[in-house]
Amino acid sequence: MVKSCWNPSAEGDSGGRVDGLLWCKDLGQHMYGEFSMAVIQANSMLEDQSQIESGPLSSTTSGPYGTFFSVYDGHGGTEASRYVNDNLFSNLKSFASEHQEISADVLRKAFSTTEENFLSLVRKQWLVKPHMASVGSCCLIGIICNGLLYIANAGDSRVVLGRSGRGTKQAKAMQLSVEHNASIDTVREELRSLHPNDPHIVVKKHRVWRVKGLIQISRSIGDAYLKKAEFNKEPLLPKFRLPEPFQKPILSAEPSVLVHKLHPDDQFLIFASDGLWEHISNQEAVKIVQTSPRNGIARRLIKAALKEAAKKREMRYSDLRKIDRGVRRHFHDDITVVVVFIDPNLINGGSSSYFPLSIKGGQFAAGAGVP
Repeated sequence: MVKSCWNPSAEGDSGGRVDGLLWCKDLGQHMYGEFSMAVIQANSMLEDQSQIESGPLSSTTSGPYGTFFSVYDGHGGTEASRYVNDNLFSNLKSFASEHQEISADVLRKAFSTTEENFLSLVRKQWLVKPHMASVGSCCLIGIICNGLLYIANAGDSRVVLGRSGRGTKQAKAMQLSVEHNASIDTVREELRSLHPNDPHIVVKKHRVWRVKGLIQISRSIGDAYLKKAEFNKEPLLPKFRLPEPFQKPILSAEPSVLVHKLHPDDQFLIFASDGLWEHISNQEAVKIVQTSPRNGIARRLIKAALKEAAKKREMRYSDLRKIDRGVRRHFHDDITVVVVFIDPNLINGGSSSYFPLSIKGGQFAAGAGVP
C-alpha cells in the first residue's frame, strides 16, 4: 500500500490524488477556466515542485486579481525548488502590493528577491550544509491578469500556447518561453559575450554542452557555487569547485519575461519541466491536448512522454512502470505538467462560479508503482 503525506493548502478544491509515483489533479477550476495538473517522480527525492494560485495577486485587498501558475525544476537536491515553491509567490504578492499592479518589473523583482534570500540561506548554513551551494532550480511562472498573460522563465522549463488555427481544425503550437540551456546556440553565444576572457565558459562533455563543464542551464535560482566565489572552496565537494577563481557570477537568476495580450483564439497553455519536452515536441503536446478529454489531460501527457522514454530504451511501457524511483532516473526525469484552459468569456469579465484556489503539486512520498 502507498501512503501519501501530501497535504494541499487548497480552498474550494478537493486537492489531488496519488497513484504510486504519480500525483495528479485531473481537473480543477481557476479564475479564467479549467486546469489539469500532474507530476511523476523519477529521482530518489522529487526535485520538481509546482503550484497554482488563483485569486488575490497582492497582499492588499485593493491589489490585482488573477491566476498564477508555476513549475520549479530542481537539480542537485530538493532544497532550492522547495524554497522557491514556498517563497516566490509571496514575494511577488509583496511587490504587486507595492506597485498596485502586475508587471514585468514586479516579476523580475520577485525572482531577484527570492534568489537573494536563498543565497543568504546558503551562506548561513554553509559550514553545516555545504551541499546547499550546489543546489538550484529552474523557475517558470505564468500569470493571467486583466486580459494579459505574463511569462517569466529562468532555466529550461517551457510553456507552449495552443491557438486555434485559421482555416484549419488543428491548433497551432506557439512556444512562449525563452529557454536558457547551453545546448542552444544563442545561449552559448550569450555566455561567451558575457565572459570574453574565459575560453572554457562552455565545454562539450560526453556530447553535451555544459557551462564550465558542470551544468547545462545558464540561469536559475540557487547554484550559489557558480554565482559567488566565496563558495568555490572547501567544504564544497571537489567536483563542484572550479580550478580558477571567478570575478563575476557565471550563472544568472534574471528571468526572460514575455507579456502577451490574450486573444480569443488562445485555447490553452501547457507548462512543463524539461522532462516532458525531452520526449514530446510542442506540436505533439498541443495535438494531444486538443484531441483528448480535458479530465486527466496532464496525466495523459506524462503517459505519452513515458511511452516515448520506454520506446527509446527498446523496452515495453509496462516494464518501465515497474521501475522504482531512483533507478527510474536512468530512463526519464521527474516530469511536471500543468495544462491551463482559457475561457475567453471569463477573460473578458464574464461571470464565473470560481472559488479562490491555492494548490501545490508533487508534495508527496510515494513507493513503487506508476500511472
